[in-house]
Amino acid sequence: MLADAAHDTAAAVRTDWSRDEIAALFDLPFTELVFCAAAVHRAHHRAGEVQLCTLLSIKTGGCPEDCGYCSQSVKADSGVAATRLMDVQAVLQSAAQARDAGSKRFCMGAAWRNPKDRDMPAIIAMVQGVREMGMETCMTLGMLTTAQAAQLAEAGLDYYNHNIDTSPERYGEIITTRSFADRLDTLETVRAAGINVCSGGIVGMGETRSDRVGFIHALATLDHHPESVPVNALVPIKGTVLGDMLAETPLAKIDDIEFVRTVAVARITMPLSMVRLSAGREAMSDATQALCFLAGANSIFTGDKLLTAANAGDDKDAALFARLGLKPMDGEEPLRAAKAGARICE
Repeated sequence: MLADAAHDTAAAVRTDWSRDEIAALFDLPFTELVFCAAAVHRAHHRAGEVQLCTLLSIKTGGCPEDCGYCSQSVKADSGVAATRLMDVQAVLQSAAQARDAGSKRFCMGAAWRNPKDRDMPAIIAMVQGVREMGMETCMTLGMLTTAQAAQLAEAGLDYYNHNIDTSPERYGEIITTRSFADRLDTLETVRAAGINVCSGGIVGMGETRSDRVGFIHALATLDHHPESVPVNALVPIKGTVLGDMLAETPLAKIDDIEFVRTVAVARITMPLSMVRLSAGREAMSDATQALCFLAGANSIFTGDKLLTAANAGDDKDAALFARLGLKPMDGEEPLRAAKAGARICE
């Protein structure tokens, strides 16, 4: 059976996946693909547990980048006003509220191409303050210098998020103000500083399945898999290039089954990573989210908002967890604790 072949191919944690192998996973019958992804997931992650994370925009709007999906770009006519970097105490208050609501990781995002050195003391204070609350910390600030990455590492930053967004071939159609290589350089800078990597992308941007293969391939063939892999479904926002494009061409939007396939292939090719079901959940049915969890997604963002986009909200998530019999994760993440050469699909 094709699923048996996928099982054998995924017998060890690998960074040498070929595009043909990843394409073959995408082509598996849907139920067999999900079955194999679920087996991989259960080999390394506790079934029925999902990590709760919260994402706060600590500096909104005014970003000079031209990312076609982003309402915070100065190129977008989305009505998002630019703000200054939040006060440290206000950020820590939001973190405390997230912790009390059950979040284990607090992620902070700033709409910058790169942080200025003058902003680093406040950023460092935020990291240190959130860590003192017993939460994992994550930052997404754009590109980093080696010195800035070292400062964040010294402050104890657990994760740095820098998404590759899409395949190398599709990238230039989505963003022109920095290259795909720039993205990879930042990931290398973060990794070299000793910070865990959070990197994923967005599907449903009018890409082909070949692009989704390329997106997974780029992550799964890094020297070290990202500890966290967010898989976002595009939230089309009026006034952005892609939001306006999808309004005119709604068939370009990814369907639910293809989205679940993408989650499953991410799980199989990066078995120890946390696969985060990220933006777009607000528009997903409970059934679609349940399939994503079955296919290996084991982390979500909670709260009513993800940066500037709507999110499901704590009450709705609690009801979903109760309905599905899920519970919040309260343990070590496998890739951070794993030994080299760990096996999957045992």
